[in-house]
Amino acid sequence: MKSRYVLIGGKLGHSYSPIIHNKIFEKLKLNEKYSLLEVEKRDLYQVAEKLRDGELLGVSITIPYKTDFIEFLDEISPNAKAIGAVNVVISRGRKLIGYNTDYDGFKITLDKIGIVIKDKKNFICGAGGGAKAIIKCLEDLGSKNYLVTRNIDKAKANFSHFNNLKVISYEELNSIEDKNLIVNCTPCGMYPNIDSSVLEDQDKAKYKGAIDIVYNPKKTKFLEKFDRGENGLLMLVGQAIKAEE
Repeated sequence: MKSRYVLIGGKLGHSYSPIIHNKIFEKLKLNEKYSLLEVEKRDLYQVAEKLRDGELLGVSITIPYKTDFIEFLDEISPNAKAIGAVNVVISRGRKLIGYNTDYDGFKITLDKIGIVIKDKKNFICGAGGGAKAIIKCLEDLGSKNYLVTRNIDKAKANFSHFNNLKVISYEELNSIEDKNLIVNCTPCGMYPNIDSSVLEDQDKAKYKGAIDIVYNPKKTKFLEKFDRGENGLLMLVGQAIKAEE
């Protein structure tokens, strides 16, 4: 059977998405198949054309194309527009409509970890498209957000639409007091590079908890030594279910 639903991205060997989506299709008794499609940035327009022509009915989008695909859309949901990134695109009558369900998946993960967010200093490491949904979710909950990145000028330009977001370096991160939650939105620590982390072990006691959007391996080096920590698997499943809706 030819897949009419796919995940597009750069490197996808780590992805569990086909397992999740195909299980949903099975439960709903839908005769469909979901698979992986690695593409180069220069070939994104071909994916858009396949959607318009009905060869594809829907795509999920992961690193590094969550902002790049916006230029091909005819419509974008209000939430995705506010976030500035899409991770789901569907085709309706040759019109491409973009959504962001990472927001929903992250909110489920926040609910599980149970850390108070409002008026607390929360830190997001990494300035890619995945970070945007997380920042918006935290912002809506009244968080004091800090984006931690190596390229401050670029991040300030790409994240200028967020309110009261402070963009800082990793060196500045070490000097801030009263830390609450830290979220890793980089691929650092993802299989096969499992021995890397954006945070040193000796600095982890300064935080009340951590979320890593990486889910393979199950416990990343970043999450080690945290009493309250969640990987990205619940976020993945949550956003997938919302995408199927």
